[in-house]
Amino acid sequence: MAFTMSSAGLRKLNPQANRFLAALQAPDFALLAPHLRSVALEHGAALYESGDDIEHVYFPLSGMISLVVVMHDGATVETATVGRGGAVGTSAGLGSRSAFGRAVVQLPGMAASIPVPAFHAIANQNPSVRALVVRYNDLLIRQIQQSVACNALHSLEARLCRWLLQTHDCVDGDVVPLTQEFLGQMLGVRRTTVTIAARLLQATGMINYRRGHIRIADRAGIEGMACECYTAVRRAADKVFPPSPPLDNDLVRVRKPSG
Repeated sequence: MAFTMSSAGLRKLNPQANRFLAALQAPDFALLAPHLRSVALEHGAALYESGDDIEHVYFPLSGMISLVVVMHDGATVETATVGRGGAVGTSAGLGSRSAFGRAVVQLPGMAASIPVPAFHAIANQNPSVRALVVRYNDLLIRQIQQSVACNALHSLEARLCRWLLQTHDCVDGDVVPLTQEFLGQMLGVRRTTVTIAARLLQATGMINYRRGHIRIADRAGIEGMACECYTAVRRAADKVFPPSPPLDNDLVRVRKPSG
């Protein structure tokens, strides 16, 4: 599970690497800063399950968290991806403490976290923070709606490309640690079906796949093959957040659009 570190560790990791935190004005961020702590996000850790009370809000600085729906038979499908371009649990800032799905760490990394009581109190007392929470929650709903439409209307190849781009935005470098079994779970299809689609991308030189790692070899080609959903969500995010600032932290050096 997540492991909390000191606030000094948080300063070392540069919380401004997260797009939500970076969007706050300095006086507003100063309200949150004393309550923020650095957290290690371990692969497979469930930050909360559906129906759980949300205890902390997480602002990823690296890595990736998936919001997934879990069916009675254990089958899962992803509804939203959260990287350093967003946050998990912000609805608690508006008073909604109950989680509507599972939040699970898909790619390990680091996050800044804040206890919900502190976040809720600050959002209630500060109009600027509350307004950003509202805008971000609307953006998250937009991403979930786009995901539903994407799963229903677009081909597996286009959806796979969209998901690879979202994941690529959450990592440093071009290697993404993803198994085909995991991709199948997130896309709601069988592993064998993902294998066929992945082989197509590999045959065209867009990716290289080996032993649970996918290397993005031709991002432009993947963007050209992806469905409209990736660009739609990115444009919506750009309306909520200002452009990501340049980063001087080795851990979170960004060469790609924020995830």
